[in-house]
Amino acid sequence: MDFKEITAYNQFFNMLPQDWQESILPFWETYKNTTKCYVLLENDETIAGGLVFSECPPDMLYAKEEAGTWFKNGYLYLGFIYVLEEKRGHSLGSIWLSHLKNKFPKQKYWLTIEDLGLHGFYTKNGFIKVKTLSHEGQDEILYCFDAI
Repeated sequence: MDFKEITAYNQFFNMLPQDWQESILPFWETYKNTTKCYVLLENDETIAGGLVFSECPPDMLYAKEEAGTWFKNGYLYLGFIYVLEEKRGHSLGSIWLSHLKNKFPKQKYWLTIEDLGLHGFYTKNGFIKVKTLSHEGQDEILYCFDAI
C-alpha cells in the first residue's frame, strides 16, 4: 500500500459520494493552490484519501473566524477523509492518518465531524474533542491533534 500526494485530483474526487463531490468541486479552483490531497493506493487504485487545507475550506466558511484562529496557531484542516465502502473495516482511515502524521511529525491538525459515530475513530487516532459548533441547526464537533 502506498501513501502519496497527488495532483491528479479526479483520482480522489471520483471515489467520493456525489454529495461530497458537490460540496468541494464547485470550489476546487479556489482551493487547489492551498490544499494538498493525499491518498492510499492499492495496486495503483485509490482506496482512501483526504484533503489537507491551509486556508478555510468551503464547508467551514460559516465559521471563518474560528478557522482563522486555528490556522493562525499553526494547525491545518483535515477534510473529506474517505475510505471506499468495500475497503472499510481494515483500518485504512487510521493508516491514512498515521502516514500523514509520520510524514509531517511536527504538524498540528484540526477537523470537524457531523457524524457523532466517528468520535471513537478520531479519539483512537489521537484527536481531542474541543467544542461543538452549530450551523443551520446542525451540530459539528471540532477536534484537534497536537503534534508531539
